[in-house]
Amino acid sequence: MGTTNLNISVIDKRMLKQSEAASYTGLAIKHFKASCPVRPVELARGTLLWDRRDIDRWIDTMKADHVEMTRDDILDRLS
Repeated sequence: MGTTNLNISVIDKRMLKQSEAASYTGLAIKHFKASCPVRPVELARGTLLWDRRDIDRWIDTMKADHVEMTRDDILDRLS
């Protein structure tokens, strides 16, 4: 029995269409438009694309502002 090798090369896109950028963040397009402060780049005339790295930085700032609450913090807020 013969064997076959399959070589697959996957290239991650850096620049995303609006629908792809929204999907990348896990947001619906209308929520992405309303909440994402990342500005698109016009690489070709009339073609707006969002930089995945800028989106990642935005998400990282959202996480940095989030404070993890411990069980004791939660109980203190309830009393």
